[in-house]
Amino acid sequence: MQKPDFLITRCRWQSHAQQLANIRRRVFIEEQQVPEELEWDEFDRSAHHVLAQSIDGVSIATGRIKDDGHIGRMAVLESYRHKGIGSAVLLALLEIAIKLKLKRVYLHAQVSAIPFYEKQGFICEGGEFLDAGIAHKSMYKVLE
Repeated sequence: MQKPDFLITRCRWQSHAQQLANIRRRVFIEEQQVPEELEWDEFDRSAHHVLAQSIDGVSIATGRIKDDGHIGRMAVLESYRHKGIGSAVLLALLEIAIKLKLKRVYLHAQVSAIPFYEKQGFICEGGEFLDAGIAHKSMYKVLE
C-alpha cells in the first residue's frame, strides 16, 4: 500500500488560524468569490478543525466540525484535489464526531460536491438553497 504524501492533524483555530484561513481564503474567497464577510464567523474559535499538510509542510486542506455535528468549511487547494485528501479530511472530522459521541452529523454541500459526500454515506434531505450565491443541499449521516 502506498504511503500518503500528506498528513492530517487535528488543531484549534487559536493555534493554526493563519494556515486554516489561508486555505479558506484561496478556495472560498478568491476561487469561488464568496464575500469575505460571509466566510468568517464566530464558530471558528469553538469548532474542531483538521489541517492537511503535504510532506514538505505546505498547508493544503481543511475542514471543521462544531459540537452539534455540523461539518463545514471543507476546502482543498485546487492543485491538490482528486488525490484523496478531501476524503481524508472528512474521515478525520467523522472520527472527531465519534469521539464527541455524536449520533448524527450534517452539512450543507455545494451541489457540485454532492457525489463526493454520497460516496462517504451522506444522504440528501430537503431542497436546494443558496448560500453565498452558490447552490447547496443539506446532507446528513447517521454514525454507528
